[in-house]
Amino acid sequence: MPGPHRPPPNYDSLSMRLGVPKETAPGERRVALVPEVVSRLVGTGFQVAVELGAGTDAAFPDEAYTEAGASLVEDAFAAEAVLKVQKPSAEEVASLREGSLLVAFLQPLTDAEGIERLSTRGVTAFAMESVPRITRAQPMDALSSQATVSGYKAVLLAAERLPRFFPMLMTAAGTVAPAKVLVLGAGVAGLQAIATARRLGAVVTGFDVRPVVREQVESLGATFLDLGIVGEEAEGGYARELTPEEQRRQQEELAGRVADFDVVVTTALVPGRPAPRLIPASAIRAMRPGSVIVDLAAEAGGNAELTEPGEIVEREGVTIVGLTNLPATMPYHASQLYARNVAALVQHLAPEGELTLDWDDEITASTCVTRRPEEAAA
Repeated sequence: MPGPHRPPPNYDSLSMRLGVPKETAPGERRVALVPEVVSRLVGTGFQVAVELGAGTDAAFPDEAYTEAGASLVEDAFAAEAVLKVQKPSAEEVASLREGSLLVAFLQPLTDAEGIERLSTRGVTAFAMESVPRITRAQPMDALSSQATVSGYKAVLLAAERLPRFFPMLMTAAGTVAPAKVLVLGAGVAGLQAIATARRLGAVVTGFDVRPVVREQVESLGATFLDLGIVGEEAEGGYARELTPEEQRRQQEELAGRVADFDVVVTTALVPGRPAPRLIPASAIRAMRPGSVIVDLAAEAGGNAELTEPGEIVEREGVTIVGLTNLPATMPYHASQLYARNVAALVQHLAPEGELTLDWDDEITASTCVTRRPEEAAA
């Protein structure tokens, strides 16, 4: 069904209007802007229109937005630029104004149909996951900010389900040994998981195929697990995808080690690809009853062979947590961090509230996934 007819946005206005709709994806509780960031944007020349109830699930009431200078509206899609967390549904795309801007997580590597839908609508869309990992774009790096939330929450989920303490305890009834935690992958999520597990008192070991991160793992008080398999850092700071032979060797080496741990947190992801398989079913069977695996790669199929994306299951006496979108389970701070990322990008694209798209700029060009015809020809 076609969306309502709306005139093209007027980008000659010195006060660009930003729309913040309520997220509609199942389980999504985050919001694209929080009152603190709204106040800052309004102070630098933007108008902000927030849909009624948009921040309620993240503990940001409507009154906080009006106090920050936003207007409350029933339809935030009428704005010149729409800011979201999740990609818009087909119905939401139809509600966007032709020629408007959109900023959100858009899954450009895996959702070609959604990107085409935006292009057909004439929307200039910027994908938050496409922000280049360069120094001046760090304030816009939403993948990192949300990975911080995921790494923290993963350890809390493990601690909740592990039938033993994380820290060592010395009691009148005797000493309780600390839990042993293995974190696979030492990116942002992995490092946060290591730090959180250490704060809870566990004995922590970290593994990554990139030897360059060994110092970071050890600086957090964890031991680095050296399996003798090295994959150098690729563009964007991600680990290079291992060859099939390297993957086989890695899986064999890990299979012999994971049984030594009470908790395994896996974080290995390659953008746009299925998650690498790190823990075979045979290794899970060898783990002690009551052990826990938290698979942060579940959304891409999982690092563990027995992971069921979106589910918490027990297999061979081991609890496997395959929940997806963990940042949405901590919506207050996840929204706060994401809003700062979005605001940094918006202010880059529209300094002082006036849109200025420089296609020679690496941030603008890399993040944009659809352009209006006149822009694409520029």
